[in-house]
Amino acid sequence: MQGVVKIGRTHWMDATPLTLQQEFSGYVSQLEHGIKALKNTLLHLSELALGGTAVGTGLNTPQGYSVKVAENIAKLTGLPFVTAQNKFEALAAHDAIIESHGALKQLAVSLMKIANDIRLMASGPRSGIGEISIPANEPGSSIMPGKVNPTQVEALTTVCVQIMGNDTTISIAGSNGQFELNVFKPVMINAFLQSAALLADACQSFSDGCVAGIQPNNPRIKELVNNSLMLVTALNTHIGYDNASKIAKKSPCRKHDLKSSSISSKFINRRTI
Repeated sequence: MQGVVKIGRTHWMDATPLTLQQEFSGYVSQLEHGIKALKNTLLHLSELALGGTAVGTGLNTPQGYSVKVAENIAKLTGLPFVTAQNKFEALAAHDAIIESHGALKQLAVSLMKIANDIRLMASGPRSGIGEISIPANEPGSSIMPGKVNPTQVEALTTVCVQIMGNDTTISIAGSNGQFELNVFKPVMINAFLQSAALLADACQSFSDGCVAGIQPNNPRIKELVNNSLMLVTALNTHIGYDNASKIAKKSPCRKHDLKSSSISSKFINRRTI
């Protein structure tokens, strides 16, 4: 993908060029930020309410009980569990779950955007954008011979929708902790674990079954770049925005390519172009 120049798109319309590598680097950065956000929630998620007893006061528990229990659980699981500093918050609210699942949702939102971009870039392949090809993992349509659908994209985006739905469930459950106890933790845990398992499996499948096999369609990419009027933006510094706009507006009307229209406009000479 390095050095493959393609046309950019904003508002679903042609924009200035960038490389395919630059476009995909944005996807990588999104996921890195999402992973970082998820890791940042683990400290809060590791706090245990155990030892707070009924309402968080620790009534009827021996001194030091909550600390020792958390230490033993951490030792048994190999995970950094600690006793919650404030048992009242830990029992009455489950904000740690909400926060951590929010980071999972952030990843799902990013993956939805990334998967849809890949789906659109691979669309067609002849009557769509068709800038990239993705692996054909199945025989294809039983109705239309030779038609292969982006099933890995569809699987991942379906998982993303489920995670967004689970986040709504967790948010509603978390908001219903009346007074000193939130009794909705079971449904929150169920939704959280489902999201985590689905996201892990879907990411691995999408990476192996789609991303690893993506190939640029260089002839199509070149065709779209050459036909785009947005290359005229590079002329702004030479002939000004207004004159560049005149060239852009003239090209589609007369079915000229941008280079021919620029030369015929006499705003700029062939050598500069």
